[in-house]
Amino acid sequence: MSASERGVDPVGVVVPDGKDWTWVLERPCPDCGLDVPAVVREDVAGMVRANAEAWVALLAGAEEGLRRRPRPGVWSGLEYACHVRDVFRLFRVRLDLMLAEDDPLFPNWDQDETAVAERYGEQVPAVVAGELTAAAEALAAAFGRVAGEQWGRTGGRSDGARFTVESFARYLIHDPVHHLFDVTGERV
Repeated sequence: MSASERGVDPVGVVVPDGKDWTWVLERPCPDCGLDVPAVVREDVAGMVRANAEAWVALLAGAEEGLRRRPRPGVWSGLEYACHVRDVFRLFRVRLDLMLAEDDPLFPNWDQDETAVAERYGEQVPAVVAGELTAAAEALAAAFGRVAGEQWGRTGGRSDGARFTVESFARYLIHDPVHHLFDVTGERV
């Protein structure tokens, strides 16, 4: 979600995003510039790896800057990196479910609750970089093994969003790309 999409409560805590981001499957994102409908499903594994490399480079920056929120209610670069790491982990679990079960319903995940519980802003950037790299590689390798009819397997969220493995791959890649834009301001 773009930083401008999040609200701010009176004490500066990041207010949860309630937006349904599945629209990115239908048209390019006007913020980050990623044309999700044009993403080739077989390219997602390489895109995950490339995105992880960009996050690792960002995490090698000055720690003070990584921890600083640009304004109240907007995650710092470190918090976004932790979120991306966890998105890679979560999507690996969900991809495995889609490939192993018939039309699974994904367990709910509250990204904002996780950020608070895991104390994203207090984590060590070098450790996050290693974990993000490992999570990205595991997810990329899993997508790299998808073949043939597996791209059409289905799964869904409790909010009614439905995916095939193919649409799930496209939906996934927008999140880390968009968050890199949130932190750097650089469009794809």
